[in-house]
Amino acid sequence: MPDAGYLTIGKVVKRLQGQYPDLSISKVRYLEDEGLLNPSRTPSGYRLYSQKDVHRLETILYLQKNRFMPLSVIKQQLDGGEGHADLAQAPYPNVGEDDEEVRQKFHPIDRMPELLGVPVSFVRQLSEAGVIQLRESPHGRSLVDGKDFQLIRTCGELRHFGIGPKNLRQYVTAANRESAMFEQALVVFAKKGGGVEMERTEENRQQFGQALSEMLALTGQVRDTLIRRQISKTFSEMEE
Repeated sequence: MPDAGYLTIGKVVKRLQGQYPDLSISKVRYLEDEGLLNPSRTPSGYRLYSQKDVHRLETILYLQKNRFMPLSVIKQQLDGGEGHADLAQAPYPNVGEDDEEVRQKFHPIDRMPELLGVPVSFVRQLSEAGVIQLRESPHGRSLVDGKDFQLIRTCGELRHFGIGPKNLRQYVTAANRESAMFEQALVVFAKKGGGVEMERTEENRQQFGQALSEMLALTGQVRDTLIRRQISKTFSEMEE
């Protein structure tokens, strides 16, 4: 099969990571395992993605990120022949037309299977692990913060790799510990900027937000490198 116009999985990820920074080769393979993608393969088994495959992947990522649609619903609509433009414009009826409005609201936990495609028990386990915090309504119903939807979905995808809520406790502990480091770093950043923390303007808030994003990205690179190094070392020792 000629490969002109086709992309390897690595090139597909690289092309889309600018718009979807969390995209990884593992996630694309996961979507394939779930039946949402069906790329061509070379005789030796390497995946090759056509422009149509890339377009479909973009649609999936858009609907996940901006419409909070579970994969089962996305697959059903895509397999039904709906185009990207129609899907992008059509709101997910159970979530609402205004995505920002969804993020600013609390939602009953019993609607999580409907809204996010994850079991209620899984959401409760995330709460018990400290990954998210549930609120209680005046009538005693457990409520989920809309701001946590993306986090819940990400944790849901990790189950595919055998990483559950209990495994994520270490990240809660690390976040609590490292937040002090970042807070101190922001103080230093503010002092270098002439004490911008004294003036709580929108411009200064944006500066702090950008500085924090850069620090998180840089420390994330350090973390990833150290973990990859350790795993590589472990596998090397197993081969000896």
